[in-house]
Amino acid sequence: MKKGLIVFLVILAVAAAAFVAVMVALNWDFTKLSTVEYETNRYELTDGFRSISILTDVADVTFVKSDNASVECYEIRNMKHQVAVENDTLVVRVNDTRKWYEHIGIFFGAPKITVNIPGAQYEQLAVETDTGDITASKDFSFLEIRMKSDTGSVHTESSATGRIKLTTSTGHIFAGNLSAGSLEITSSTGNQKVENVTVTEDVENEVSTGKTTLKNITCRNLTADGDTGDLALRNVLAAGRFELERSTGDITFDKCDAGELFVETDTGNVKGTLLSEKIFLTETDTGKIDVPKSVTGGRCEISTDTGNIAISISR
Repeated sequence: MKKGLIVFLVILAVAAAAFVAVMVALNWDFTKLSTVEYETNRYELTDGFRSISILTDVADVTFVKSDNASVECYEIRNMKHQVAVENDTLVVRVNDTRKWYEHIGIFFGAPKITVNIPGAQYEQLAVETDTGDITASKDFSFLEIRMKSDTGSVHTESSATGRIKLTTSTGHIFAGNLSAGSLEITSSTGNQKVENVTVTEDVENEVSTGKTTLKNITCRNLTADGDTGDLALRNVLAAGRFELERSTGDITFDKCDAGELFVETDTGNVKGTLLSEKIFLTETDTGKIDVPKSVTGGRCEISTDTGNIAISISR
């Protein structure tokens, strides 16, 4: 037993020494260990377009304001992207020609698509990637925006006169400093943050496991549904109603208001401040209740199983 351990430690020491020697020779540049070859390809766009459609697998997608329209792709050599203008739409799609064995190897570096376009009003923006991040700045506005990433994050400050729909599986979502006709945000296990947003119609928010933070938002109605994770609202105003639900997680208000509020949690607390009086209808199984005894205002229903309820009116 002891002899075998000594042999193992010797082999481990030799392997470690060999690794250090290799990295010293490579000047500790881990990217040189990659078995994947990358290249940069730039596509100048001479035809005009009104919409943008991007479909990729692992590449990050970034939109940059520029005087001239072009697409720059830092991509795997056998996994290039096709770029073309088709029916007034800029189309970027991945063309994966790798053999099955080329999917196995050491990967360093991340493919990236940079879309350089003039800041202007466009029609449709549709971006979908599996593991990449999506980033769009406030320099652009669209009629409709759809962004989807499985394990990557989505960050947008671009506005839309119609619907903005953002979807991730395990990535985070940020939407801020924008306006929209309606806003729909859905994720499974990522955190969500929405701030400084003006929405003409409704905001719909859904998350399985993750924290949701909503700040400085005006809308008609707000719906937020989640399983596990806190929901924090600060200066969120709805002309219509709040419909908020959590299974495990607290719901907190900081100077928020709506015509009517319907709030439900299983094991979380509901607390915070509203801006106007409400007629409170509250219920909890094992928690404490502390709400104003007001007899005017809109309907405010709050129910929880094991959490506390504590609401006050901010003057």
